[in-house]
Amino acid sequence: MGSGAIRRRLGVGLALLTASGLLAVAAPGEAQAAGTSCPGRKVRTVPFSTGSVQVYRSGGAVCAFTVAKNPGPKRTMAVSVQARGHNPVPYQGKHRRKTLTVSVYAGHRCVKVTGRVGGGSVRSGWILC
Repeated sequence: MGSGAIRRRLGVGLALLTASGLLAVAAPGEAQAAGTSCPGRKVRTVPFSTGSVQVYRSGGAVCAFTVAKNPGPKRTMAVSVQARGHNPVPYQGKHRRKTLTVSVYAGHRCVKVTGRVGGGSVRSGWILC
């Protein structure tokens, strides 16, 4: 195989990797991996009877998690974030104090967040518009 063919194959491979990386970063409404804290600055707290949803923004990314008002035994907790025009990205699990985070790329779109701790829950409506 000549050096020209190798260069072409390397170029095509590099182009494919670059394109897939850009799609992963730029795809609005896609979920990021769940973590334990949100990057950026806190932009909203949405309270409800048994807890609150903490909402953070960093550039076009919006991240949220639910915090129990009274930490105690493990119970079902949930959080979701939805960028306008896209499906919600939910998380649910049993926790004592707070859920893992849910993160979406919303750009300049409004978002809707929901949270639940035990029997209490909240739905924000469209925020951060």
